[in-house]
Amino acid sequence: MGVKKKKEMQVAALTICHQDLESLRSFADVEGKNLASLLLHCVQLTDGVSQICYIKQIAPLLEKEDKNGMCDPIIRSCLDILAGIYLSLSLKNPLKKVLASSLNGLPEFFLTEAIHSFTCRLQEELNTTDLCSYRKVIDNISSCLENFNLGRASVNNLLENVLHFLQKSLIEILEENRKLTGNHIAQTQLMNDLLVGIRVSVTLVQKVQGFQGNLWKASSSPIWQSMCGLLSIFTKFLSDDDLLQTIQSTSGLAVILFIKIMFDPPEKIPGLISSLLLRSVDCVSIPEWFMSSCRNLCCAEIPESALLFLCQGTLAMLDWQNGSMGPCGEALLLDTVHVLFSLSSWIKESTLEMFLSRILASWTSSAICVLESSSPSLKNSLNGNSSIVERLLEYVYTHWEHPLDALRHQTKIIFKNLLQMHRLTIEGADLVTDPFFWGLTVSLLQLEWHVKGKYTCLGCLVECTGIEHILTVDKTIPSQILEVMGEQSLVPYASDLLETMFKNHKTHLKSQAVDSTWIDQLHETWISPLLFILCEGNLDQKSNVIDHYLPKLLNCSPESLSYMVKILQTSADAKTVMVFVIALFGQDRSFPSLGSCNSRGALGALMACLRTARAHGHLQSATDTWGSLVSSARIKQGLVHQHCQVRIDTLGLLCESNRSTEIVSTEEMQLIQFFITYNLNNQSPGVRQQICSLLKKLFCRIQESSQVLYKLEQSMSKHEPENESPKQHPSVSLQQYKNFMSSICSSLFEALFPGSSYPTRFSALTILGSIAEVFPVQEGGIQTVYQLSHDIDAGRFQAVMECFTSTFEDVKILAFALLMKLTKTVVQFQDSEKLQGLFQAALELSTSTKPHDCVTASYLLNFLIWQDALPSSLSANLQTQQVAYGDGDKLASVVERNTLMVIKCLLENLEEEISQAENSLLQAAASCPMYGRVHCVTGALQKLPLNSLQLVSEWRPVVEKLLLLSYRLSAVVSPVIQSSSPEGLIPMDTDSESASRLQMILNEIQPRDTNDYFSQVKIVKEHDSFDLEDLNASMPDIDTPVEIKGKEGKTCDVTAQMVLVCCWRSMKEVALLLGTLCQLLPMQSVPESSDGLLTVEQVRDIGDYFKQHLLQSRHRGAFELAYTGFVKLTEILSRCPNVSLQKLPEQWLWNVLEEIKCSDPSSKLCATRRSAGIPFYIQALLASEPKKGKMDLLKITMKELMSLARPTEDSQSTVPQVHALNILRALYRDTRLRENIIPYVTDGAKAAILGFTSPVWAVRNSSTLLFSTLITRIFGVKRGSDELSKKNRLTGREFFSRFPELYPFLLKQLEAVANTVDSDTGELNRHPSMFLLLLVLGRLYPSPMDGTSSALSMAPFVPFIIRCGGSPVYRSREMAARALVPFVMVDQIPNTIQTLLARLPNCTDHCFRQNHIHGTLLQVFHLLQAYSDSKHRTNSDFQQELTDVTVCTKAKLWLAKRQNPCLVTRAVYIDILFLLTCCLDKPAKGNQPVLESLGFWEEISGIITGSELITGFPYTFTVPGLPQYLQSLTKLAIAAVWAVTAKAGEQTRNVPISFSQLLESTFSEVRLLTLEALLERFSAAASGLAEKGLPPLLHNMGEKFLMLAMKEKQPECFCKILKILHCMDPREWLPQTEYCVHLTPKEFLIWTMDIASTERSEIRSVALRLASKVVAHHTQTREENRDSMAPELKQWVQLVVLSCEDHLPPESRLAAAEVLASITPYFLTNPHPIIGLQDTLALWRCVFTLLQSEEQAIRDAAAEIVTTALSQENTSQSTEFAFCQVDASIALALAMAVLCDLLQQWDQLAPGLPILLRWLLGENDDLVVCAESTCQVEEDYLFEKADVNLWAETLVSVRYLYKHLSRLLSKSSWRPPGPETLPDLRRTVSEQYHLLSQVFRELPPTAEFLKTVEFTRLRIQKERTLACLRLLAFLEGKEGEDTQVLSASDSPPEASQLTLPRAETAC
Repeated sequence: MGVKKKKEMQVAALTICHQDLESLRSFADVEGKNLASLLLHCVQLTDGVSQICYIKQIAPLLEKEDKNGMCDPIIRSCLDILAGIYLSLSLKNPLKKVLASSLNGLPEFFLTEAIHSFTCRLQEELNTTDLCSYRKVIDNISSCLENFNLGRASVNNLLENVLHFLQKSLIEILEENRKLTGNHIAQTQLMNDLLVGIRVSVTLVQKVQGFQGNLWKASSSPIWQSMCGLLSIFTKFLSDDDLLQTIQSTSGLAVILFIKIMFDPPEKIPGLISSLLLRSVDCVSIPEWFMSSCRNLCCAEIPESALLFLCQGTLAMLDWQNGSMGPCGEALLLDTVHVLFSLSSWIKESTLEMFLSRILASWTSSAICVLESSSPSLKNSLNGNSSIVERLLEYVYTHWEHPLDALRHQTKIIFKNLLQMHRLTIEGADLVTDPFFWGLTVSLLQLEWHVKGKYTCLGCLVECTGIEHILTVDKTIPSQILEVMGEQSLVPYASDLLETMFKNHKTHLKSQAVDSTWIDQLHETWISPLLFILCEGNLDQKSNVIDHYLPKLLNCSPESLSYMVKILQTSADAKTVMVFVIALFGQDRSFPSLGSCNSRGALGALMACLRTARAHGHLQSATDTWGSLVSSARIKQGLVHQHCQVRIDTLGLLCESNRSTEIVSTEEMQLIQFFITYNLNNQSPGVRQQICSLLKKLFCRIQESSQVLYKLEQSMSKHEPENESPKQHPSVSLQQYKNFMSSICSSLFEALFPGSSYPTRFSALTILGSIAEVFPVQEGGIQTVYQLSHDIDAGRFQAVMECFTSTFEDVKILAFALLMKLTKTVVQFQDSEKLQGLFQAALELSTSTKPHDCVTASYLLNFLIWQDALPSSLSANLQTQQVAYGDGDKLASVVERNTLMVIKCLLENLEEEISQAENSLLQAAASCPMYGRVHCVTGALQKLPLNSLQLVSEWRPVVEKLLLLSYRLSAVVSPVIQSSSPEGLIPMDTDSESASRLQMILNEIQPRDTNDYFSQVKIVKEHDSFDLEDLNASMPDIDTPVEIKGKEGKTCDVTAQMVLVCCWRSMKEVALLLGTLCQLLPMQSVPESSDGLLTVEQVRDIGDYFKQHLLQSRHRGAFELAYTGFVKLTEILSRCPNVSLQKLPEQWLWNVLEEIKCSDPSSKLCATRRSAGIPFYIQALLASEPKKGKMDLLKITMKELMSLARPTEDSQSTVPQVHALNILRALYRDTRLRENIIPYVTDGAKAAILGFTSPVWAVRNSSTLLFSTLITRIFGVKRGSDELSKKNRLTGREFFSRFPELYPFLLKQLEAVANTVDSDTGELNRHPSMFLLLLVLGRLYPSPMDGTSSALSMAPFVPFIIRCGGSPVYRSREMAARALVPFVMVDQIPNTIQTLLARLPNCTDHCFRQNHIHGTLLQVFHLLQAYSDSKHRTNSDFQQELTDVTVCTKAKLWLAKRQNPCLVTRAVYIDILFLLTCCLDKPAKGNQPVLESLGFWEEISGIITGSELITGFPYTFTVPGLPQYLQSLTKLAIAAVWAVTAKAGEQTRNVPISFSQLLESTFSEVRLLTLEALLERFSAAASGLAEKGLPPLLHNMGEKFLMLAMKEKQPECFCKILKILHCMDPREWLPQTEYCVHLTPKEFLIWTMDIASTERSEIRSVALRLASKVVAHHTQTREENRDSMAPELKQWVQLVVLSCEDHLPPESRLAAAEVLASITPYFLTNPHPIIGLQDTLALWRCVFTLLQSEEQAIRDAAAEIVTTALSQENTSQSTEFAFCQVDASIALALAMAVLCDLLQQWDQLAPGLPILLRWLLGENDDLVVCAESTCQVEEDYLFEKADVNLWAETLVSVRYLYKHLSRLLSKSSWRPPGPETLPDLRRTVSEQYHLLSQVFRELPPTAEFLKTVEFTRLRIQKERTLACLRLLAFLEGKEGEDTQVLSASDSPPEASQLTLPRAETAC
């Protein structure tokens, strides 16, 4: 949004030599009208853009010259100079193209002279022998050939010389490249020169006329010899793997082109190239010149890459149009594709894969060209059923899910071209009925929707054959595609397909239409599913549809907008009615389905459609939009809707417009102001980002439309006609803009109040930053409608400054950025005393033990630096350095000088603290942890432009000292970080026992760690003195008290935890500082150089430092951060021009690999902790290697690591293998290596699988970790909750095509595993690799597109996987069953199941293994499950095949009965039976269900009646498989009961087992499953979702559940029982309590409430719901007995209040919110309150508490309470938000307004007002404790965080309450009857006021920074006190008199800036 300023074009000015300049001066005429004068003026300019104007005048000037002028020496000289100018300009300089264009227009009579001049100048260029000038000459040749007639003619004249130069330059550049091996930067440049040289050679041959004819083809011709030489060079390049692949690729093009130009006769060229590609060249029959030039291609073995590039050249350089090459060309076309097919199985590298895909796409394009006029035989070879097309389709199916986007795009092109090829082979046939197209359509639709290739291929099919036949196959396609729009990775594909289909369908319907009814069919097919998703879809679906599909649909069919709006308006009105009905009658009532009230619904969809329409220009203006389509009130509802996406869409409707200068209306501005009031505090980062982005678009609209208004105002002042004037004068609109922006900024600054949440501050600061950016400081004549600086005062400045105290760094960053944008304004709010205080506060914070304090210090110091606001005392403290500035200070920038002073000051303090730490690390950790100082130094350096320093001489000693101190600090803390167990030092060392434990740890790590800290444990107690000699105390004197002094001499406890944090944070900051120095500081090229600050030696030292700590640190935090700094260093080294530094990464890499290989026992490399920092070290070295190069370091490293990772028999140590496996894991995880690591996945998988067989645990552990990483790398990051979801799986073909070497390896390993399983020794034989093998195979899945390639057939795996099912390991049998599924095609599943069932033993067999039976049954189960899930089976086939399976299953039923002694196998067999009942329990057309016809239910009934469920269990829980068996049997029994019930209706005699029997089981598994099934039915009936209500079997079960509730002990079962009772109508079961459980209804209520107050959270929540339902029942049905229920009601209220407390789990509070929503009409808004006022207000306070909960779900549930409250008859008239779903932010204001209104309705102001005033004052806040805490040292425990609500804002609720109480009191005119009515409250407020005054006086000057928490708490309490004072004064009639307020002397100035906000109009 908004017009982007165009970048000013930078053009380098042309220059000429002194001699040419003198010539021009001598030729220039006095009038300045000849060509010499024009050129002279031109070259004297220094601006290239201005020179362009002069150059364009050359041709018109020469056209005026006389034809005789061609003999004029002046013109001849000028043309010569112009030739020199042209050749001197760089290739990318725009002047070069302008000059060529101008010279192309030369008059003909000057052309000869001009060509002569250019030829002479070009000849001089070609004669150069300077290698550095070759690139410039090549570029000049290239520019001469490109659209420049003079240049082309000159090149043609010098063709022999040009060819000779190109040959010479390519040879010399290649030689120079070999000499510079290792210098990556120089080599990269030379490689680019080679590439350009080859491209110029190709262009030269294509464009120059000199190659026409045959004269140059004589063997003695210099041109011929040069051409042969170039061909020979290109042939060598083609096979040289040391060159870039782009060079090889271009060489392939050049070779074919040169052959095409040079070879005679032309008709033999296809045959020659075919022989080259097929490696069958007849060396006897080919010409001698060809043999000598292309010997490598003719005789030697051609590398596969060279063959690939030759194919590319063949397709690109030969003429395939119209079959011009005849039958030979057709044969070449077929040979080429066969060669490409053979290459596809060899290529592994991702770059070559990319080349191959492009070449195949190019081949299909060439095939289309040939097919347009080809022979019938070629058409037969390329039709859809041919082997070539089948191979190409297989390629598409294999690669359409490839990780590379570009490769996936190529598969789309190939598929699209294949369709076109087939169309050309079946000319005249019907495309829709063609078997090839129909088969493709059906097979594509059978695929799952998670396959990306499905979308692109379906889109191509639609474009080719139309949409009608696809909709014929499946009409629900639009809905299916819309369903997957929630998956972010599929959204682009799905939206493109939908657009293609929609366009095609619209075009088709329009062409077939007779009347306008076609659009109704279009809307039904496409718009209706879209509206359903917009109303009822999940958040991701809706967002993606709005962003990606809706704009495309509206662009295709703008006329559909009115239809959509009409439907959605109607639905929104209906939804409002539904909310009203539910509010009146409760949730239990069933209503017609209008959509869930908890969804975004029609209002959200309406706003989304309108927003999109307006943003894309489908709505004319805002007035028309709201006037005719949607009301302003509805937009207001959308702005505070409960769902964030609705709010975003509504805001987008207001802010977005396709016209950037559209005037913002008054109504829009009011609505935006309303939105900002309630939407700043949003927890979602994405929503905050969208809000800020949309508001920025609005501000841009205001700024740009204001410019239009200013211009309009000026034009109107010049008496413009009245009929062109706008509706109101521009000055009025401009003033409205100013007022609006000022109001917005006021709201945003007010949002920075004390205690405001992180989201609020983030949003406010971001929006303020946008305002400062969009409305810049007024410069020049540009008028700005608003200036943020004009609205800044001292209070607002202070509010922004206090944002530095936030614990979130994002807020600090935004505050700093805002202050930097207000530089000129901020200065006026500063004074020297304040600055001194800020600086001292920053220094104090930089040594705080709280990490976020040092971040605050860094921002404070940077603010003072950049504002030039450092105190004068700083210069006084550094007088010795002051002199050193001298005159240089006058030239240096203020920022640089200030930064230098601050860093020197920090370094002085740091040096002292390091000295102290060297004496006592304990003392340093307690009083002055050094990392804060280092962090501040890093922060100051990062903000400084270090590449343009002016005080270089001053900076060098500072940098040197900085490095020295960094190394000293590191030396102090590194022993802790490098100890064997740094994280083990956790015990609190404040007593003897824990100190003894710590001493044991220290003794273990003592040999390696010798720091003084480890010599003795310190027991730290408060004492009067600190003696350094105590540090050396011996263990027997461990009880000797030792104190550690903190800041200001106060004692504090020091824990090992504090020491550890001090050490690792220090290491972190040192690493980041060194990395920053390397990244930002310029390096000296030579020691004496004055242009850099870091010397080469210093860089080497930094590298050695990182190496030491990465290879030796044990603490993960330390080496991870050292890695961050080291990465910065390696990135600099890879780009460094110094060759010795450039080679450092390679040297370091070799050194560490050698150290890993040698496995020296004395090595300090860490072999535990996943090799600690070693993988990080190697990662950084490899990631810095240039990605565009050959990646040699990666190749060599991977080769070394693979050799170490493989198990070897003769290895003496496994440490190198462990290191190698851990390093490989890190490299496979590194995303920066991208596709370069993929070729090594196969070897890595082999190493991991083989390593898992090692007897050493460390190797197995590392192998497992590596294998896990490889699984993620191969199958992708987990994208679903299901571990084996198809989103993270590959088809078998895709997997083995991508990793072909794994096919034989996995097969061989699997065979070995299967052989161990089948061992007859009887021993427990477990092969360690089985788990990994089955895990990989289980992630493959079958696809109907897989084909039947024998090379990668899945069939050989099947018997081995089946045999693995007999493993003695239970988990392995399960995995074998899952792994079998993808290897059996869907069509073969029924036969495979029958075969497996046939292998099962009969009941008469005596010898069988239960493991084998179990494995077979699991395989049957998973195959059957996969078969039942398959969506592409026809119903008749499906039923028949499953019937056959069922028959086979019945033959082995003994396995489900007691004849089978094993419960595990019995359970699986019962699961199979259950699965069959689910699949077949539906009648086929005209027939009875299959199970009945087979008598299957009778068999199942027999199994159940003969089971232990009926006869009882002789087992205990020690029997293996009992729980599993019980669950399986119970599921089958429940299914049988439902089946009999459905068939018999009221008759239930034939039920095999009753629910009562199941519920009385002694096993909780049985009861739990039964209760779950019953709960599902009862909850469906209660919600009205059940079609027929409850079945008769479940009637009158209340008595049973009551009895169960009393005796159930199992928590989950008990919870389910309570849920069922809650679902049932209390009228059915509550009267039975006395009879069943001997409890009256009242006693039952008390029992329920007791449970709700004592049980665990889940049961407590359910019990609370049940108790509340009982309470509501009592209050509705027993009005006369309400008084007798008073104690119980009071207990229930207390229970609800307790359930809302913040410390309880979210489930409890959510239950409380739901309860309050359900009882709102009875207890909260009842016109005649049932319970007392105090209890009613207690419930209302629960609502306020829940509305301020941190959990979004709880706030939403609480907002539903407010919605219900506003929907009652006695409250709905008081607000415009009745019946609306609102967000918690406005719900809080609405709730307080409703409560105040109800108090007046109830006539309860007198008793209610004191309670509300105490809420306002905050009676639970202990101000005395708060005051005392400001004067005490806070005891801080690291990592121990209390529960903090990051969303609630105390002052928001206080301000809302104050506002509504003020309004209530002023409206009601109520006054207390006497002055002594509120004496206690008045006294409390006065005492609190005086205490506040005292505390504020005692605070330090910068308390907001040094004591942030206490200061904020006091300021909040101050505002509460003031609010109370004002209301009390109003009640006492003293509102006009002076009331007590805190004076300026009582508090800091910033604390006195608080003002209550002006009243909003929320309700």
